[in-house]
Amino acid sequence: MIRFYCLQNRSSGTSLMAKAAMKSHAPALYSLAVIQFNGSGGGKNEKDLRAGVALCARAASIGHVDAVRELGHCLQDGYGVRQNIEKGRRLLIEANAREFFQSVSKTRTRHQSYYFQLARATDAQIPCSPLLSDFGYNVEAPEVHPVNNFLKEWFESGVSDLGNGLRLCSYSGCGRPETRVHEYRRCSVCGKVNYCSRACQAIDWKTRHKRECVPPLAPLINDGDADGLEGMVEIAPAEFVGGH
Repeated sequence: MIRFYCLQNRSSGTSLMAKAAMKSHAPALYSLAVIQFNGSGGGKNEKDLRAGVALCARAASIGHVDAVRELGHCLQDGYGVRQNIEKGRRLLIEANAREFFQSVSKTRTRHQSYYFQLARATDAQIPCSPLLSDFGYNVEAPEVHPVNNFLKEWFESGVSDLGNGLRLCSYSGCGRPETRVHEYRRCSVCGKVNYCSRACQAIDWKTRHKRECVPPLAPLINDGDADGLEGMVEIAPAEFVGGH
């Protein structure tokens, strides 16, 4: 990822991620999926949604939470795969369950009550917490992978210029930059944030953007790129609960 995004050596970076993916390295599989979904490093017509779904499915099968969530959204939306709302919802529930168990595992010495809460939990019935997963369960912020931290610090420090009009994914735990203008999709409500994936959008909505998302005073105008506003929707609790 550092070679691909920071050094802009696309072929070498992709090759290294592919070698890791062949050995079932889940983060590498998911990173390649994000690249395929966005057509990163190429033109907007070079997206391969089916390849992205296949890579997500492989990463999800070995427990990568973001991949499980991404695949769930793909199935719910019919994005790169035949729409299956019920199966997509099940995957979103699985992603939340994995998040919850990971959170319990990390905090069991400080919060033994989580075990009791888990045994009796139903949607949105656990006492409130500043960070919530898709269906309302209490979870801590996901642990950020060191590479994602490196990417974010690299570009925010100014070591490498992003380029005119290019943006970082708005989820603070991601750090992936655009490789072309309007590569990432914007929130269709406020138009102020952009995400490399639905997984990043969902996490950022619950941890930050939900409190800040405000519609603009005037209608947003698409910049002429189909990657702009099209397809990015507000992540609201009703969407997940209702399976829309």
